[in-house]
Amino acid sequence: MNCAAGSVGHDRIGTVIRAATEEVFSTMLGLAAMPGSFEVRNTPGGTRSGVTTLLGLTGDWVGSGQLSCEPPLACRIASAMLMAEYDAVDDDVLDAIAEVANMIIGNVKNLLEGDLGPMGLSTPAVVFGGEFETRTPGNPDWVLVPFDCSGETLTVQVVLAPNTASGVKRSLGAVREAELVPVA
Repeated sequence: MNCAAGSVGHDRIGTVIRAATEEVFSTMLGLAAMPGSFEVRNTPGGTRSGVTTLLGLTGDWVGSGQLSCEPPLACRIASAMLMAEYDAVDDDVLDAIAEVANMIIGNVKNLLEGDLGPMGLSTPAVVFGGEFETRTPGNPDWVLVPFDCSGETLTVQVVLAPNTASGVKRSLGAVREAELVPVA
């Protein structure tokens, strides 16, 4: 299992994705998101069209979070968030989906930091169009949770792995700090 950290395994990550998504949908959007069973895959979601938002996670553990849905659901989410009616994907819809993904993956990050240590979150990147696929080098394990939103599907997925470079960074930081300490 590529994404398990100490006591954090796929089950914990799936549970955290469910909690974070339900929280954002109920409190920020006033919409219901009914979670399905989580899956573990070596690649995220597969070929699709629609709206996908990607965010990077950094720290002692690194990875990505991804939120995907079809345009009608993206418009519904934007309409609920921005309190305006959207019937086609435009810049406002893409911005709203990016912000919702930022909140959900940010909540996932916050809930996992107690187990994995502090993590940073990148700025969201949004992909919109037809027939595209997202991939992560090395095919790590993604934890994918589908949500039913009044008959439409939202998919939230996360991949995490130990940051093999973090020990090097800490060691270099300790050397630099030691170089700055005056010797009496």
